[in-house]
Amino acid sequence: MGRLGAGRMFPRSRPTPYPLPSREGSFDGAFVKATIYHNPRCSKSREALALLQEAGADVTIVEYLKNPPSRAELVRLYDRAGMTPRQGLRMAEDGAKAVKHGNAEAILDAMMIDPLLIERPLVETDKGVRLGRPIARLHEIL
Repeated sequence: MGRLGAGRMFPRSRPTPYPLPSREGSFDGAFVKATIYHNPRCSKSREALALLQEAGADVTIVEYLKNPPSRAELVRLYDRAGMTPRQGLRMAEDGAKAVKHGNAEAILDAMMIDPLLIERPLVETDKGVRLGRPIARLHEIL
């Protein structure tokens, strides 16, 4: 118990189940740099960007439909995230149906042709890469 005012006692606050930003704005007191592969028309992508900004991260925004990542970059991101290209395939797109049963190479080929097939938002920090679905997963790398 801690003290409040003239000898009155109050309970200590309990830790939150998730990290909260420190005064400096980052989740662990350290400055966080983040890259988001972003589609401004996607609500989940906008939510992820807002979360990063609220956390005080220095955010690099890559509008991947205008500037798609290279094949090697996608492979690197998926490896860091511990996911396969199939897990990074945006199944809501018509083009995904044609390659969803293909191997990783076929899926990556399709993503290079049509970047809409890349699921978003994909976020990278020094702590790792996460697909922000659900958005709360991004707390793992902040």
